Amino acid sequence: MMNIILLGPPGAGKGTQAKYITSVFGVIQLSTGDMLRRAVQDGSELGKRVKIIVDSGDLVPDEIMVQMISERIACFDCQKGFILDGFPRTLLQAEALDRVLKQKLLRIDHVIALAVNKEILIDRIRTRIAEAQHGEQRQDDDEETLKHRLKVYEDQTMPILPHYERLGLLTTIDGMLPVVEVSKQINEILLS
Repeated sequence: MMNIILLGPPGAGKGTQAKYITSVFGVIQLSTGDMLRRAVQDGSELGKRVKIIVDSGDLVPDEIMVQMISERIACFDCQKGFILDGFPRTLLQAEALDRVLKQKLLRIDHVIALAVNKEILIDRIRTRIAEAQHGEQRQDDDEETLKHRLKVYEDQTMPILPHYERLGLLTTIDGMLPVVEVSKQINEILLS
């Protein structure tokens, strides 16, 4: 069993690396965005609460996110382990996750942070926007949106890195390396 948290700003390649880890190690990728959408579709009590919050334009509160994660990691398909992608986003969420895992007699084995160069990420988005003039543009391919999301990551999520470093769980990888090299380094971390 292996439980992993994958951190990094938008465009760092978390999704690509989560798919790699899932295929090689057989753990389940848990994306909070997917979980929220599924809860709303299922029409559960939690889903109904989430729908009201999302429809009003508010952010889903930490206690709901933590409850959702708590319920999801108890599912049968998570017995081999899981990758948390998009959670925790804040120190409060990280501390709440620590408490939930302790109650369930589980733990996080590795926290992998993908470090990136902000200017190169913005240049990539500019290139995608220019290329999209001839085709379809992704909804989130907008320079201002990316700059805002990077700022949110710096302000809210980066402060959790020292928390996991103190716990001896954090490894940072240069996310600007080629995808294959990042995967190779992740593989080495997870097999160590």
